[in-house]
Amino acid sequence: MVSLNRVEMQKSSREMIRALSPEKLDVAEISGKWGQIFDFRTYEQFLYPDHDICAGPYLDAEGKPRKFHLIIANQVWEHLDRPYAATKNVRRMLKKGGHFWLAVPFFVPFHAAPMDNARWSARGLTNLLVECGFEESAIRARQWGNRNAALRNMEEKWPPHYDAATDTLENDPNMPICAWAIAQRT
Repeated sequence: MVSLNRVEMQKSSREMIRALSPEKLDVAEISGKWGQIFDFRTYEQFLYPDHDICAGPYLDAEGKPRKFHLIIANQVWEHLDRPYAATKNVRRMLKKGGHFWLAVPFFVPFHAAPMDNARWSARGLTNLLVECGFEESAIRARQWGNRNAALRNMEEKWPPHYDAATDTLENDPNMPICAWAIAQRT
């Protein structure tokens, strides 16, 4: 079984990333291993909290700042103390025309790993990205949720799981569970 809120998010996000021709991309993931499902030209993981995305660019063997076509941040931005500084740093790490994909929870229980600091809707992600230097016209943000998924998020067992027999994937825009966005550095 999979977490209900990730079903639609992952489907939409795979479409966003596949549209970029993954086989041509140099990619950094700063949040886990979700990006391993794609056949990227190069793929490196910089896992939070071991790597501080606020600390500056990642350097190559010669000490030069690394640049990427795509940076992935899946379910990590809510844990950062300084998400604006991190987002500005990600923008600097992108090659011109590069993309930043991020996904965050909206209505989920507190989950300190090691801390839990923020929540964003699709509009909130757009605002964050604009305030950090991305042009609004170069951002596509989505959110998904419904009342049944919200109720599941209140269950004692975490994370809640999708039951195909009883759970609907119908989206209720007034009950977001998660949000995601892709922004291009122009």
